[in-house]
Amino acid sequence: MAREIAVLVNPTSGRGRGARLADPVTERLGEAGLRARWEAGRDASEALDMARRAVARGVDGLVVIGGDGMVHLALQAVAETATPLAVIPAGTGNDLARALGLPLRDPLAAVDVVVAGFTRSQDLGKVGSEWFATVLGAGFDSKVAERVGKISWPRGRMRYDMAVVAELRSFKPQHFVIELDDEEEHAEALLVAVGITNSYGGGLRICEGADPTDGLLEVAVIGALPLHELVPLFPKLSKGTHVGHPAVTMYRAKRVSLASAGLTAYADGERVGPLPVTVQCVPGALRVFAPPPR
Repeated sequence: MAREIAVLVNPTSGRGRGARLADPVTERLGEAGLRARWEAGRDASEALDMARRAVARGVDGLVVIGGDGMVHLALQAVAETATPLAVIPAGTGNDLARALGLPLRDPLAAVDVVVAGFTRSQDLGKVGSEWFATVLGAGFDSKVAERVGKISWPRGRMRYDMAVVAELRSFKPQHFVIELDDEEEHAEALLVAVGITNSYGGGLRICEGADPTDGLLEVAVIGALPLHELVPLFPKLSKGTHVGHPAVTMYRAKRVSLASAGLTAYADGERVGPLPVTVQCVPGALRVFAPPPR
């Protein structure tokens, strides 16, 4: 019997790109002999129900067309199950797709990864009952995420850049209490990021060195910096060369707790909740379609 693939679409991803890809993606899967049909929820709750129903009926794969927000939603259905997740990148950030080595600008090539059928396991982060696959952040980055949500124009990457500039004018370093397994650290910091993979925000390699298969969280703490030193640090994040900067401290741990007054944590670009939060690394909790190792 042909493999059954459920396709879940975020019609708003990439300014409608997700909706435009629904038919071509499903057709490519069908041409390869897979049983596939796409669905789109009217809201996040309905989309999650669709994903959970697909997993419950035992589909051979759940394909999401969208960005990291859609991936985050799907994780809540597939984590710690036998159902592998596939990502057709159609969002702004696409950081899990980037970590998996998927083609970011050729959606049908990403579909061919599903057709090939190679899957592998990776770790997930968990906060309470909520799963994430890339990076959880609190501080300057989460303030930017909150500001992005309030900006209706422009769309895409420019909206994020505008939020960064606006937040730079007012943000002050925060006092963090950071528990790393059984050790406690205190820091005056701009942000703390906890990563399963290394990047967020569309390729900012904040948690450079993160390995999604080692059972550990990579933790980046960016300390207090004056504005004239902070601005030159931002381009380094895209290359991961901020590691080694005197204001940057890196840690590894299985469990990380963050506390700081008045801050909210975001993971996979989605709001998780106010600090304090405790993040646990759950080894091998996600099965994903990915290109085979070379």
